[in-house]
Amino acid sequence: MFTISGKVGLVTGGTQGIGAAISKELLRAGLRGIAIIGRSEDKGARMVKELIEEFGTNRAIFIKADVSIKEQFHEAFKKSVETFKNIDIVVNNAMISTAEWCTSIAVNLTGMITGTVLAYENYLPMYATDHKGVVINISSPAGLYGAAHSPHYAAAKSGGIALTLSMGCDLHYNRTGIKVIAVCPGYTGTPARVPDKEHFLGPAYFEALNQVLSNLRDPQPCSVVGKAVVDIIRKGRSGSIWIVDESKPPYEVKLQVVREDPTQSTTQFQRII
Repeated sequence: MFTISGKVGLVTGGTQGIGAAISKELLRAGLRGIAIIGRSEDKGARMVKELIEEFGTNRAIFIKADVSIKEQFHEAFKKSVETFKNIDIVVNNAMISTAEWCTSIAVNLTGMITGTVLAYENYLPMYATDHKGVVINISSPAGLYGAAHSPHYAAAKSGGIALTLSMGCDLHYNRTGIKVIAVCPGYTGTPARVPDKEHFLGPAYFEALNQVLSNLRDPQPCSVVGKAVVDIIRKGRSGSIWIVDESKPPYEVKLQVVREDPTQSTTQFQRII
């Protein structure tokens, strides 16, 4: 069981939506301090003001950085440590929805890889309060099942799951004590929930999204995801993949390769109770 109280966190894309909800729930769980990373100074200032009003001074800072630019991301880690002296929990939550697939991959995948590697190999081993840490990669069910409306987004999120499985394996956890976990929120009421048409590769992809949305229930609130992430940080095992959907408790899924015929294989996802 990982202890959150007294620790320090860093959350990318933390100025609104799921990132803001995770930041608030971590502070409610006793986090000593948190660094919010984002690209908008106005949103960052509003978020820090909101956190100070609820949790008190010296608990939150905003650092402007683009996670797709390694140097800026590295500097954000440095500023966080300079402020709080420690860093124990890193949440790679920053995402973008765009038809520009190079930009999508740069933020949604490369940014996540950069954040994970910086946390795992540079900052958590040196600055974790008790030499243990957690990296949470916010992925998506699209990374597990694909997404007809946004193939490049699904590819990026699938890459984040593979990153988690690779760096969160027992071999690495046993040498570092750092957990790497993927969390896949389902349909959630974020500010960027329904992108404009220009955010898609073409009309057929936008229509595919409309078909998906027509079959969905009302979105779950961001607070549900925030609470789930706190729970997963505490109890989740390294390398695990979790789904948070329909405002229900989070559950772990496990990738299995089933070979009934030696010449063929099929991939299944098994829910772990």
